[in-house]
Amino acid sequence: MSAPPFRPALSRRDFLRYSGAAGAAAAIATSLSACSGGPASTGSVGAGSDKDLVTAVIGYGNDQSWDPTQTASAFTMAGISHIYEGLLDTDPITREPYPALATALPADPAATSWKFTLREGAKWHDGRPVTADDVVFTFQRILDPAENVLVGNFFKAWLREVKKIDDRNVELVFKFPFPDAAPRLTIAKIMPKHVFGAPGAWDAAKGGKTCGSGPYRQTAHNPKSNTTFEAFADYNGPRPATVKKMNWLSIVDAAARVAKISGGAAEAQIADNVPYANIDQLAASGLTVEGGKGMNHLFLMFNTGTKPFDDVRVRQALHYAIDRQKMIQVALKGHGTASSSFLNEGHPDHARAATVYDYDPDKARALLKEAGAENLTINLMAVNLSWITDCLPTIAASWEAVGVKTTLEPQDTAALFAKMDQFQEYQVVAAASNPNQFGMDADLILHYNYVRGGLWMKYSRWEGGKAAKDLFEMMDRATEEPDKSAKTELVREYIDVIAEQAVLYPVVHTELMTAWDPRKVSGVRPQPYPGINLLQAKRT
Repeated sequence: MSAPPFRPALSRRDFLRYSGAAGAAAAIATSLSACSGGPASTGSVGAGSDKDLVTAVIGYGNDQSWDPTQTASAFTMAGISHIYEGLLDTDPITREPYPALATALPADPAATSWKFTLREGAKWHDGRPVTADDVVFTFQRILDPAENVLVGNFFKAWLREVKKIDDRNVELVFKFPFPDAAPRLTIAKIMPKHVFGAPGAWDAAKGGKTCGSGPYRQTAHNPKSNTTFEAFADYNGPRPATVKKMNWLSIVDAAARVAKISGGAAEAQIADNVPYANIDQLAASGLTVEGGKGMNHLFLMFNTGTKPFDDVRVRQALHYAIDRQKMIQVALKGHGTASSSFLNEGHPDHARAATVYDYDPDKARALLKEAGAENLTINLMAVNLSWITDCLPTIAASWEAVGVKTTLEPQDTAALFAKMDQFQEYQVVAAASNPNQFGMDADLILHYNYVRGGLWMKYSRWEGGKAAKDLFEMMDRATEEPDKSAKTELVREYIDVIAEQAVLYPVVHTELMTAWDPRKVSGVRPQPYPGINLLQAKRT
């Protein structure tokens, strides 16, 4: 499979699609048929006394793209899981697939053609019926190389096309047998053609417009403040809404987030991204606080187009220099594990990588000297998530200890990645990621970051070299391997290459904590990835 030509920069059209800025999208949304609601009060809509309402605190911004084909935003993806459906969806905890818009799971997972019948009576939130045309419309966008949407990286290698049989039946045609396809179909949230086929509609989706077939419809969206939902009365699918209304508050500041769920007059019943330092305090007040371990990690990404970060020895040195155990003890309060592979240690395909960055400042100094980078000065840009900013001082102190002068520049997530989308110059970025938002299989997880033409490869300026091309060929072989054990071995081989190259690589994997008041909400299951899922929770 030949690689597409390397593109050193995104077009203005690409930038508008990928960036988190809402811009003109809000104005465009008003010209489209109403589906999601308009602005509402930005305050705490409904405090704890309303038995028909769950108020949740989400520790991530709600101001990034709401286009399901283009987003990796924690807040947005959690919201989308309540608003939209795939042909198949997966349980948020077990990740087992179940029929959603489709009526049944595929009879033969090893077949090269899967046929699905759509659920009778399924409707969009504007009342129009869901049809096979909507399914074809969605997958055409996902597979279109000109659109180059984010989730396309999870489908293009194995899915050839999606065809309409009749109004309620579709056929997925594969390039080769791909049994892992069933859980991946939850990523492809089916979108209404009559809404998002209109001119400017995808920009409106990026800005917050929604129209799904799921159990909740969006009633208001206020960027940087809150998003509200209500149960969709015409939903007839497998997981109906269990509460009438939800108000999700976007609060990135840790102290403000904790305050919303604390005390007798708490305004919210549940919060994700609970700061580790507040676990005991919240538990002592009667809240349930539980964690989930998974792929959530702090990673470093290097600009390999800027010297000396094009030298693998420098990248490795900066990883060896970090005192991960100190970071885990001080910043994460014990709720983390030093990375020994790109995959977290609890993953079924995990194996210790050939290169593991155990704390070794002497080796870091030697590598920097060998690379001629002994007097290095670094500006470390980072997202301003609370647990990330808690980790940054350990990174700075560790690098200073091996002679690397370091300045820290934490900033709003949307602002940082707007700079990445514009290809502004930078040296090193520290950010959070969790591919488990999309799924669990190792092939999917690694293709989130490492894929031809992918944004992360463009951000890092790495994909044009021989090492990248060799890696992508290894990844292609693993994707096409039908035997599970053989595939696992191929994946482990290319993970060793990714570990050695350290272009974008985890420093620590963390445990994500969720807190809720069991006297006010039940049925909560904490996720090992950002956000919440309340499709089986109830207000008590």
